Amino acid sequence: MSNTHFGFKTVTSEEKTSLVRGVFDAVASRYDLMNDAMSLGLHRWWKQTFAAQVEIRPGMRALDVAGGTGDIAFRLHARGVQHITICDINQAMLEEGRKRADDRNILSGVDWLCANAESLPLPSHHFHLYTIAFGMRNVTHIQQALSEAHRVLLPGGRFLCLEFRNVLEGMLAKFYDAYSFQVIPKLGQLIAGDSAPYQYLVESIRRFPTQETFTAMIEKAGFRQVRATTLAGRVVAIHSGYKI
Repeated sequence: MSNTHFGFKTVTSEEKTSLVRGVFDAVASRYDLMNDAMSLGLHRWWKQTFAAQVEIRPGMRALDVAGGTGDIAFRLHARGVQHITICDINQAMLEEGRKRADDRNILSGVDWLCANAESLPLPSHHFHLYTIAFGMRNVTHIQQALSEAHRVLLPGGRFLCLEFRNVLEGMLAKFYDAYSFQVIPKLGQLIAGDSAPYQYLVESIRRFPTQETFTAMIEKAGFRQVRATTLAGRVVAIHSGYKI
């Protein structure tokens, strides 16, 4: 049984999967509200910028992983992607997404799948697009999830990942650390009634591979033309690659 990390704690791989599921069970109903509070609303711009990277083609099939509440999928749907599968390991997050879809009168073109990014119950060479936003750092075996992303994409398909960066420098780093560790858990307690999930989320950013290491991991999974573009003062980055 191998060990991994859950935030700053060392746990078994099996424990991490269960603990991550528990985190999002706890925050699902307040997920979007907390995102607005934690990022001062910036997450909306990050996600809009991310979705705008997609080149829309007629009949394209998209897979949005760790996309439970639909933030990315609904943006893609609005831009004209008509076939989207939303996959998340957490059923509570998917239920929140379904409610949001109903509120937006999105009644067709979106499928919902509760599954692990490391072992997708989906056919190989099927999707034109794979997206994952702020979810890769919660995966227990990142390299395996990247390999699965490559497997399910068609040749010519594109991989897009939006994720926080874990290396900052100078005064921004000091401010970011102070805000992350002193303010965000308190916001979690105030808004969601529990600080522990947000303490984990802050710590998970620090345990995510550096931008350079993650780029190498994407390439190792078989992707080509791999690029990373930083946003918002280098706090987040968009990683992209193609299955050739």
